[in-house]
Amino acid sequence: MKGWNGKILWIDLTSKSVKIQEYDGDFAKTYIGGRGFAVRLLWDHLAPGTDPLSPDNILVIATGPLTGLPGPSTGKLVVAAKSPLTHGYGDGNIGSKAAVYLRYSGYDAVAITGKAEKPTYVHVSDGKVEFLAADDLWGKDTFTSERSLVKRHGRNSGILVIGPAGENLVKLATIISQEGRSGGRPGIGAVMGSKNLKAVVFTGERAPELYDEDKYRRLAARAYAEIKEKPAYSFWMRQGTMMTVQWSQANSVLPTYNFNEGVFDESEKIDGNAMERMKVGQRGCPNCNMTCGNYIYDDKGEVSELDYENVAMLGSNIGLGDLRRVARLNRLADMWGIDTIGLGSVLAFAAEASEKKLIKENVEWGDFDRFVSLSEDIVYRRPGLGEVLAEGVEHASRTIGGEDLAVHVKGLSVSAYDCHTAPAMALSYGVSSIGAHHKDAWVISWEVSHGRFEYTRAKAERVFELQRIRGGLFEVLVSCRLPWVEVGLELDWYINLFNAATGLKWRLEDFMVVSERVLNLIRAFWVREYVAEGKRWSRALDYPPSKWFTRPLTKGPFKGARLDAQRYDEMLGAYYNLIGWDHRGIPRASTLERLGLSDVRDKLGKWVDLTQ
Repeated sequence: MKGWNGKILWIDLTSKSVKIQEYDGDFAKTYIGGRGFAVRLLWDHLAPGTDPLSPDNILVIATGPLTGLPGPSTGKLVVAAKSPLTHGYGDGNIGSKAAVYLRYSGYDAVAITGKAEKPTYVHVSDGKVEFLAADDLWGKDTFTSERSLVKRHGRNSGILVIGPAGENLVKLATIISQEGRSGGRPGIGAVMGSKNLKAVVFTGERAPELYDEDKYRRLAARAYAEIKEKPAYSFWMRQGTMMTVQWSQANSVLPTYNFNEGVFDESEKIDGNAMERMKVGQRGCPNCNMTCGNYIYDDKGEVSELDYENVAMLGSNIGLGDLRRVARLNRLADMWGIDTIGLGSVLAFAAEASEKKLIKENVEWGDFDRFVSLSEDIVYRRPGLGEVLAEGVEHASRTIGGEDLAVHVKGLSVSAYDCHTAPAMALSYGVSSIGAHHKDAWVISWEVSHGRFEYTRAKAERVFELQRIRGGLFEVLVSCRLPWVEVGLELDWYINLFNAATGLKWRLEDFMVVSERVLNLIRAFWVREYVAEGKRWSRALDYPPSKWFTRPLTKGPFKGARLDAQRYDEMLGAYYNLIGWDHRGIPRASTLERLGLSDVRDKLGKWVDLTQ
């Protein structure tokens, strides 16, 4: 079996023991890697109804057959677990040297169970595992902690680390790498913290054996060259994702004042042009020649790496029109190890709740100093509002009231696109594999140019197509989607690289089947966990935030616009028919059978009645 290492490392923190799970070519071809491996391991080995913050939860770190190899933006890995924020499947994608060195350590994935007796970090190197004391790192921020670990293990190491948010089990906690690479929005950093696991360090020199290494390297070199020749490359290198601020403002989808509006009066102060005037450098993930990490000095003179999502959520969404101050909030979030999207969501919720007198605390739009202090309260779970918001926006709204103010799907805060005028993007959030995230199906740019106010089967088809590419192909290979999305690198490059690495002769259609299999297994996991915890699964869980239906925009080119609930439901039904789910949004027995998941059908059928 070429292209894969063929080994999954299991680490038990409680007993300080390890075991190696070897897998064959059939397993590899069925799930490929990354998200595919992660959800299969969780389905098979996690007891239904497990408390996400208990030692029994499983933290999976998974790569794919392209990870770490020369090629367009292949330095990516997936972190996954049962989410403490949503209690469903949770994962995140991180660009990191950890992805490269995990592969070079001789494994394709690591599954971590149990709980260390005291703060610990794990070092995985060339088939060896060390359990090392992390008492001196516990309580420190992610930047300081990673620098210390680099001094110990050298620059040829890859490190995943949590900050105070993860240690304090804040349910918005992420895993951080390379001082700004953040992943695991559904609280995966809290899962690490619950295990007393401060960091995982990877080192090694054992590159995977490829089927045709010479052909692979020739293809990779040509792909790199092709990226630079694309017309969009030059402007991308100037602004990266920050150009999306201008685009979102022009198209009235920029999240503003807790997603109540789609335009922000001070957008020009925080957009890509403003960033470009302040820009002092770039940095990116391994194996990337179109780096998206533009950094500026924040208002304290410290380096802060910016992208669209964190600037929109910590800028316009909380009414803050000062990019250097936005940059400080962003830097602090990365140092604390907390999701910038989720943080922007709970801060905006607090501001709107204060405005409506639902809370006694005074939190005003654009009040930077208040937002900094409230963010600290959240990270350190200080009694009062901070501790409530640390549980996430859904929990906060149920605790203090204002559920109609909470902008989330299944507990995960919506990322930075307002959907009052974008029904397909609302659908994408509704049926996303982890809750309201754009990663799986960023359909909004296509929608804006294809009749944005329509509710059609064609839109449901486009969401399903993008889910299988963005949330499927790229998440199992594992590779960054931005060369394809932003500059138009053709998908054939990735397929040809995969074939050269593995010796297979796959086509895009083969990957689409794997992607559909993974999407259905993730949904089965969600349904099983909901029912195992005594909750009822329903179609309503695939609805976007209620305010998009009930509160029209009050300004901008689409003043008065809002989503139509009945037409959304019809489009949701069209999506269910396409993917093979019943009226509840549960995979049909025949769908699971068609995708080779008969064992999943049988186990899921014990928890819920399946439609044929």
